[in-house]
Amino acid sequence: MPVVPVVPGQAAGDAGGVLAHGLGGRSDLPLDALHAIAGGGLAVLASFLLLGVVWRRPRLDPGRGRPLPDALARAAGSPAVRRGARAVVLAACALVVAVAFAGPRRTEQNLAPWALYVTFWVGLAPASVLLGPVWRAVNPLRVLHAAIARRGAACREYPARLGYWPAAAWLTGFVWLELVAPGRADPRLVGALILGYASVNLAFARVYGPAWFARGDGFEAYSTLLARMCPIGRRPDGTLILRSPLAALADGRAVAGQTALACVLIGSTGFDGLTRTAFWRETVDPRDVAAGTLGLLGCVAFVAALYLAAARGRAARFSATLLPIALGYTVAHYFSFFLLEGQMTVILASDPFGTGLDLLGLSGNRVDYRLLSPALVAAVQINAIVLGHIAATAASHDLALRTYPPARAVRDQIPVAAAMVALTCAGLAALLGG
Repeated sequence: MPVVPVVPGQAAGDAGGVLAHGLGGRSDLPLDALHAIAGGGLAVLASFLLLGVVWRRPRLDPGRGRPLPDALARAAGSPAVRRGARAVVLAACALVVAVAFAGPRRTEQNLAPWALYVTFWVGLAPASVLLGPVWRAVNPLRVLHAAIARRGAACREYPARLGYWPAAAWLTGFVWLELVAPGRADPRLVGALILGYASVNLAFARVYGPAWFARGDGFEAYSTLLARMCPIGRRPDGTLILRSPLAALADGRAVAGQTALACVLIGSTGFDGLTRTAFWRETVDPRDVAAGTLGLLGCVAFVAALYLAAARGRAARFSATLLPIALGYTVAHYFSFFLLEGQMTVILASDPFGTGLDLLGLSGNRVDYRLLSPALVAAVQINAIVLGHIAATAASHDLALRTYPPARAVRDQIPVAAAMVALTCAGLAALLGG
């Protein structure tokens, strides 16, 4: 859902349609689109050329870093902290489902759509990058599975060939729901989807055990992959360390479906930007589900084809280096949505069932759209995309140095660099084409 600040003072109730699909266009942002696109592409190209000169040996090591203070490490690994966090998240999920069915029927008055599409979906990315695989630690589906699983029951081994493919399928369905499906913000539909998602994943976990969630639960897989860019990591001996955010991307672990998952994340946010461009708005009826579906799949296919062609048979090994791009696109398209419309989650949580019981003293408040200026939005959006591609180029270059001699590593990265420049320009064009 690409976002620019809406007219200050807009009532919270006026934002009901926002959840359905985005916030306005790009025409009022204070920048020149052509200069921004050209500058972004040149910045990525320059970073590749510079890396070839100054980065001549592998530098990224996930096991190298500064140990965290003992007190912080003990708190992070405390069973009591983890149990408390799981209880809070499980209770919050139960509340959202209950409000979806028993709360106000109007989207702008019901907590559930805002909690799912804004706070959870958008907030999961920064939480994972800053704190690590948080959803794996507090996943309510793991809690429910542990409560209902039969003790001693034998489970099948999760097939390695499936890898992240189930998670990629789940996230494709979710972004289709978020960006294309009609009536997607209806609270009752949101409640039904949450229950359906939980039921299907718990059924698979009954077959494959808790190993299912790591690869098959789309949200946990998404969170865990993004957490590889967390500056807090673990050494092989389990010590918590402060490390380079790119360190865990250059290990070359090839997992089936990981490339597909990254391409879904990048392509879906690219499609989100495309739907806000003047071209799309003038040529496609927003109610045309078939056109929206083809557009979404086309964007994902474009990203996948471009990367597979550039990687030339090494896509699986290098696929983790796409994650900074996915993060950059997420920040560019969603950060203002999270900070602006995310206020609605807190406001509605003050009286979730609309009974007049104002628990937080916030009922009736409005979203403060003055929190972000158009200039700040533009700066964050452009820099997020450009820096995401530069970080991906650096991680890919380091992994290439681990795989080939320096001269060949640089030579073999030329198609990847060209793809990065093309993706940068395409991403900025979609973002700024309003």
